[in-house]
Amino acid sequence: MIPLRRPLSRAAAATGLAAALLLVAGCGSGVIADAAPDDAGASTTIENCGREVVVDGAPEAAVGMHPAQTELLLRLGLADRLVGQAQAASQALPDDVASLAADVPVLGDVAPPSREDLLAVEPDFVYSPTTYEFSADQGFASIEQLGDAGAAVYVAAGGCQDRRMSGEVADLFADLENLGEIFGVQDAAEELIADSRADLDAVSAAVADVEPLRVAQVFYDGGALQAIGAGVEYDMLRLAGADNVYAPDQDAFSDFFAAAITPESLAAEEPDAIVFSTYDDAHEAATRDYLTTTFPDMPAVREGRLIAVSSSDVFPGTLGNIAVVEQVAEGLYPEAF
Repeated sequence: MIPLRRPLSRAAAATGLAAALLLVAGCGSGVIADAAPDDAGASTTIENCGREVVVDGAPEAAVGMHPAQTELLLRLGLADRLVGQAQAASQALPDDVASLAADVPVLGDVAPPSREDLLAVEPDFVYSPTTYEFSADQGFASIEQLGDAGAAVYVAAGGCQDRRMSGEVADLFADLENLGEIFGVQDAAEELIADSRADLDAVSAAVADVEPLRVAQVFYDGGALQAIGAGVEYDMLRLAGADNVYAPDQDAFSDFFAAAITPESLAAEEPDAIVFSTYDDAHEAATRDYLTTTFPDMPAVREGRLIAVSSSDVFPGTLGNIAVVEQVAEGLYPEAF
């Protein structure tokens, strides 16, 4: 089982929401210590977000642009290649890898680093969850500026703009395969993929014979209620054995993975369970209070099936995606585990 992560802070959640708007506007996870490149001298070309990423030799100065990406690099045995970890305050690294990053410089707090701060560590490889981290109008280094400085940029497959609406949990495996090739650590990448697939297979086997529950995925904050009906968020619930109330083939989610809804429309769906993401304990408490007081007669509330997941774990291309699949499945069908 992938270790669950600490929820995002309010500021970090705001950053994540901005990223989403710009985009479409441990059991199974060990650490490979001191991974040696299998083919360190090779030049690698990867198709990523509609562009070619060319890497000459295994990178020696990498930056993880979010703790989820930093974690993956650490689990691949690449701690000695890291020259920066960005947005480090937005999410705690799992305990079993946190010490490996103790000496890695922190770039920024809960927001992506400024152009100057990122370029100052002279990276030759920058790995990001989304394209938002390269928004020049926000003061961040653009992909072009990083390229001019000699850094290759790789974005998680599920965080690419053209993939945001149709992303799947399995996009993570494409990222790991690409990272394995880029850094010459194919064996470590394949081991992590195998462990992660085993976690998903275990969930699939456990829920194979359940009677699917109708599940609504929502986000509530500041009095506004949104439904989530597409992208990797939808796929996580599908893999958990849920019958999604909101789905990509619905008009509301034809252009964006989230849509504003009224309390009345949610009540009319009478979901058996509600999954909602939260960025800290206070946000979870506020959301639970809203749902329980607004929908006291809803099956999800009556049956106590209000499942909170960490906002950081629904970022595209993270091990947290698999953790959410496990968490939701266990919350929906505890008797199957």
